[in-house]
Amino acid sequence: MLLQTRDKVLLPPFTRRRFLQATAAAVASGFLAAGVDATIFEPNQPQLVKLEIPLDRLSGAWDGFRIVQLSDFHYDDHFSAVPIRKAVDMINALDPDLIVLTGDFVTIAPFSRHFHRGGRGRARFADVAEPCAALLGKLRSRLGSVAIMGNHDAATDPDRITAILQAHGIQVLINRCMPLEQRGSRLWLAGIDDVLEGEPDLSRALKGIPSNEPVVLLAHEPDFALDAAQYPVDLQLSGHSHGGQVRLPLIGAPILPEMGTIFPWGLHRVGQLTLYTNVGIGTVRVPVRLNCPPEVTLITLRASSGA
Repeated sequence: MLLQTRDKVLLPPFTRRRFLQATAAAVASGFLAAGVDATIFEPNQPQLVKLEIPLDRLSGAWDGFRIVQLSDFHYDDHFSAVPIRKAVDMINALDPDLIVLTGDFVTIAPFSRHFHRGGRGRARFADVAEPCAALLGKLRSRLGSVAIMGNHDAATDPDRITAILQAHGIQVLINRCMPLEQRGSRLWLAGIDDVLEGEPDLSRALKGIPSNEPVVLLAHEPDFALDAAQYPVDLQLSGHSHGGQVRLPLIGAPILPEMGTIFPWGLHRVGQLTLYTNVGIGTVRVPVRLNCPPEVTLITLRASSGA
């Protein structure tokens, strides 16, 4: 209530109680705004991350080769479908040379873990691979799209998911490699089965690759880089961690998955190996991202001066 005098307006006294009430209201408003941003805006706004990565064994024929990486879709009609559509439009405007998809097209519910791997109890979660692949099949690049399985894919029905992806024009690498050729020089793309739920075999994936030719490895779990660094692999591209989905000031990500705790996001050097961990497009368990927006990664490979 305002108290009016002849020449000025007097506000009620600002007591300690009013101060606490005002502070509580401001804090609640801040939490509400953060909650709205974390659940409505941030998860639906993929950010473009641009990197230039030099590789010692890359020849000049591949200098400037552009790879787009997407990861961890966890398709859902109500949540991840929106950022996936936006990411597809963003990528097609970039006109890259190659697109790599580093796993987790579907989500397996926690309560289903006790079902037998590949059984109908788990396999039904592979159903959403069809609408997910339909969206990703709209991606356009000079050399097409290549994918690997993530832990959620491998725990459901990886054979079915593989067939669905390939029916939409997306190649799938499971413990195998493929050469890319350009101006008389080769770059190898290798992919392993999921480390946590599959049967990864890096030796098999690299079989037949000449020792002097560069290799880009797709491996869903980033912490696998500690093993990959023992092999002639130049660059590993991973996902899995989601960057934690929520990053708090001074703390970082309070929750990270197994095999995604050492290198949860970003660019790393592991011995002679370069690793990049993409924080993903979708969300898992709860549709929330805070200080960790979904990501489209554009990687430009650079030949070293001595290559």
